[in-house]
Amino acid sequence: MGSFNGEFLMNRADTSVQLIWLRSDLRLQDNTALSAAAARGPTVAVYLLSPEQWLEHDDAPCKVDFWLRNLSELRGALDELNIPLLIRKASRWDEAPRVLLDLCQQLKIGAVHVNEEYGIHESRRDAAVAETLKANAIDFFSYLDQLLLKPGTVLTKTGTYFQVFSQFRKACYDRLRGSLPKRVPAPAVQAPLAISSDKIPSNVEGFATPSDNLRSLWPAGEAEAHRRLDTFADAQIDDYKNERDFPAKPGTSQLSAYLAAGVISPRQCLHAALQSNQGEFESGKVGAVTWINELLWREFYKHILVGYPRVSRHRAFRPETEALAWRDAPNELLAWQEARTGLPIIDAAMRQLLETGWMHNRLRMVVAMFLTKNLLIDWREGERFFMRHLIDGDLAANNGGWQWSSSTGTDSAPYFRIFNPLSQSEKFDSEGLFIKYWLPELAGLNKKDVHNPANLGGLFGVADYPSPIVNLSSSRQRALAAFKNLPSRQPAGRLPD
Repeated sequence: MGSFNGEFLMNRADTSVQLIWLRSDLRLQDNTALSAAAARGPTVAVYLLSPEQWLEHDDAPCKVDFWLRNLSELRGALDELNIPLLIRKASRWDEAPRVLLDLCQQLKIGAVHVNEEYGIHESRRDAAVAETLKANAIDFFSYLDQLLLKPGTVLTKTGTYFQVFSQFRKACYDRLRGSLPKRVPAPAVQAPLAISSDKIPSNVEGFATPSDNLRSLWPAGEAEAHRRLDTFADAQIDDYKNERDFPAKPGTSQLSAYLAAGVISPRQCLHAALQSNQGEFESGKVGAVTWINELLWREFYKHILVGYPRVSRHRAFRPETEALAWRDAPNELLAWQEARTGLPIIDAAMRQLLETGWMHNRLRMVVAMFLTKNLLIDWREGERFFMRHLIDGDLAANNGGWQWSSSTGTDSAPYFRIFNPLSQSEKFDSEGLFIKYWLPELAGLNKKDVHNPANLGGLFGVADYPSPIVNLSSSRQRALAAFKNLPSRQPAGRLPD
């Protein structure tokens, strides 16, 4: 893939060619590794297709499609700078060292540049690549980019990773006030290389192409990401704290998919929020402060991945919760997955996920607690199902959210705090607008009955809607009993990873 002229490159012996290996950083602006590579010499970009690895990680088809569409947009932007974008295949990440070494030797690459990624598999992959390249006299440089603060630099007084978000947030504020991360410039136009960019594939084997409707909800490219950020910062951020919990309102930034793919950086988001709030982190506009806290939650869960690697291994952050007597209830799990639990707010949220690749954050907590508490089904089933459908699927955030909801994680909800889907529905969708949009079969009900059609006893108009698959009261008691029977809790940080 991609033609090259070795003689041309060898004649440029005065400046070795640099390779930027793109991963979850699909942007031109404020891209640390790309900027660093271009500052050192003529630059080539590469992206590895890894379908077997993506399948193993439960990446959603709509997410893979979103990456490819963003790659295609990025290729156009790089072409304008004469930076070729090559596509190579390393079906599994253990093939990455050989594939990248071959490319480096073919193109006479002097150094490879990457932005750090987190999680056990990502860390092992990068260490293996670095070792192989260095053994062949090729430099490997990695940069802090997808986080504001490097994992390992925000620690407790005893030198351990924080387990409580409020304490982590305060430490981040102290660090960021003293040294706000700067955005880096985009590369300048470079002299043309005798290498042509590869065609970006429109699909990858093993991943179905999503619907045109889903694609239209998530246009690719940096311009769209910045349009969303600007719109949010200019018109919505002031109301964010008050509006963000209401799924029928456009109260969120809709940037999560762009952050997960690295189409926009957390630095760009933080600067926009601070600009809207006169540079204040904790005071001023409560909407901006609340949104900055959400950026720090994202930060927190990625630091947890590094500090407590067991969460990358499908293990509970709180090891004593591994003893929970989760139920094997395949029919109830399937009903939850297929949005037919008989509880409208749960089913509406699940339909939103299935049709758009995204779910409102308040509802992510509601449906997760329903699965793990009312149905007492292992949180890992929910985590996996979400990853297989989320366009913004991210190991750290998804795992963190599921473990928070199931009371197995860091800083998690106390086990006796169990959201009641009916009261959540009445509080955050009081008019039933969200429910009626996603469950049109309930559109004829009034705003009181729409939350719990079971009260109508299957009357005309809701005959097609299922009865609840579980009794909320007795299932709550069952969950409380299961958690009370656990061995005594121990501080998670004192256990081996």
